[in-house]
Amino acid sequence: MSTQEQSAAAASETHSPDVVVVGAGTAGCYAAATVAREGYDVVIIERKSEEEAGHIACGDALKGADAFPDSIPKAQIEPAFTNTGVDHGRFEIPQEDTVLEIPVPGELAVIDRHEYGQLIIEGAENAGAEIHYDTVVQNVTQDDDGRVTGVEAIRRGDPRRYDADLVIDAAGSLSVLQDHVDFSGSTFDTNVNYTHFCSAYREIVHVEEPVEWDDALVFKPTERAAGYLWYFPRTDTEINAGLGFQMTEEPMQLVEDLKRDLENRAEFAGAEVDDKLGAALPTRRPYDSAVHPGYMAVGDAAGHVNPTTGGGIAGAAYAGKYAAEAAVEGLETGDVSEKTLWEYNERVMDHFGARYAALDVYNILSTAVDVDDLMGLLAAMPGEKLAEALYSGSTSVGPKLAAESLLNSRGHWDTIWNLYQTKRRADELLELYEAYPHHPGALEHWQERRDEVMESVYETTGAEPKY
Repeated sequence: MSTQEQSAAAASETHSPDVVVVGAGTAGCYAAATVAREGYDVVIIERKSEEEAGHIACGDALKGADAFPDSIPKAQIEPAFTNTGVDHGRFEIPQEDTVLEIPVPGELAVIDRHEYGQLIIEGAENAGAEIHYDTVVQNVTQDDDGRVTGVEAIRRGDPRRYDADLVIDAAGSLSVLQDHVDFSGSTFDTNVNYTHFCSAYREIVHVEEPVEWDDALVFKPTERAAGYLWYFPRTDTEINAGLGFQMTEEPMQLVEDLKRDLENRAEFAGAEVDDKLGAALPTRRPYDSAVHPGYMAVGDAAGHVNPTTGGGIAGAAYAGKYAAEAAVEGLETGDVSEKTLWEYNERVMDHFGARYAALDVYNILSTAVDVDDLMGLLAAMPGEKLAEALYSGSTSVGPKLAAESLLNSRGHWDTIWNLYQTKRRADELLELYEAYPHHPGALEHWQERRDEVMESVYETTGAEPKY
């Protein structure tokens, strides 16, 4: 460290928790709560103010809340559940003048995301975590061996330094922390760029009369296969309305496109908007590895999002839990090496990461398929069979539906065959991810095998390589 750097460090306010978590979103709060409940000192750094923390662009749909980690009890977040009566998806297919109703199993709710965000922060504080608002990370510190040792930040113009045994990066999509870390000494995934994300925008819209579909999550394709509109009812008169598109595509005019669709829907006549927000969301496979000595990435910062829907609240909660439990092991043993933290990668892949990686194959397909062909095929499918295929725990979308609907889908057989072949590639990828390596030294060989499967994915779908 130079003399100038030493002087700057001396002038900074210094904190020395056991763990510093950057970002007070779902992954960050569940990570911090889990660490704090084990008796360790943990600080969450949040760039927003106390009033604005938790206010993010989100579809507000929450699936599987009955199975969230208990480091923040479910009772803590339930007040944010504004609509627990939703039980199915409603797919509007204007090209075919059809509406497809698809049951969704399990507990489903629409939430007030800002209130939820505030409640999980409160839950982390109740567990013993300390929150530092208005604090923006400027740099990540590393020792001579490359181990991450903390972060440097600015709070209201004043420098702050955080020295910690572990840093948990919960800073969201395209995390700036990762720009400041030298990952050359580890397997941490650096194969990340903006094309792996979607640009999304949403408004909270109040309507005069209750909507007829307050028990459904409404989806509607945009004019491109790689985007869709959503209408998620917080209540029967308060709707989260939004849309997004893959950043591999030509940019959409998100605000104008949403406005145009709202104006063409009779139920939104005279509606008022009280909140507008945009964001970038991961629509990619999980990071191959999200660990580095002294450092782990969680949630959006590690691609822990369903790449076909953008849903990531439940995955983020569990990613936070698994990272925190690996952190606690490292703190107890005094070893925060990549090898010690590796179990976190394995648990993510075992729980949801393998399935998300397989679903990414369908996201890749969506960039190459003709939207009218795909919508025409969906319109020919029985909703119950489609629900069975989507939610049976596999990645099956092709043969189950083809067998049941071959006669109804005449004219779409080429698309069915493409889906069938794509499904086979997705199953091959799922099988490989289920055999995720048990130690960092085996990752390179596993990646080579995975990349061979991906080559067949691109050949099958006709899509441009994504990674």
